[in-house]
Amino acid sequence: MSKATGATYDVHFRRRREGRTDYEKRLAHLKSRKTRLVVRKTNRYVVVAFAGFDVKGDHILTSKSSKSLSKIGFPGKCNTSSAYLTAFWCAKEAQKKGVKEAILDLGLHAPTKGNVLFAALKGAVDAGVQVPFEESILPSEDRIKGKHLGETAVKAFEECKQKLQS
Repeated sequence: MSKATGATYDVHFRRRREGRTDYEKRLAHLKSRKTRLVVRKTNRYVVVAFAGFDVKGDHILTSKSSKSLSKIGFPGKCNTSSAYLTAFWCAKEAQKKGVKEAILDLGLHAPTKGNVLFAALKGAVDAGVQVPFEESILPSEDRIKGKHLGETAVKAFEECKQKLQS
């Protein structure tokens, strides 16, 4: 086989070729003209950010990683409790900068019912940011509080949430 060439050959954007950006989904988010609640999950951490769009490109209003939870006494990992607290903290800071509503941007992550990404959504909503969603996709309260991790995790979660509320 030879390389595809000719007038009908179309080279896609680099990030699409690499499988890093879904431009159809991104355009739909940007057309809404609302601040995006960007949630990304790595192998070790959960990253939450509030991003706006400008002609020159995206601008991040505030962002937090679950790694930063260790500063306030919670072992920040990539679990449901960490995702909730990270989004709660980030949403509190975003409210100080005037963010009242947002739309959820999961990127290329699969929107599976009850996963870590939707725990982050619940954290942002509980902090006071209005995000449209359906209740059935959220993880259970026991899972968010960390009951599956043990009693010490539940205590650490409650203490950390109290610190973030004040």
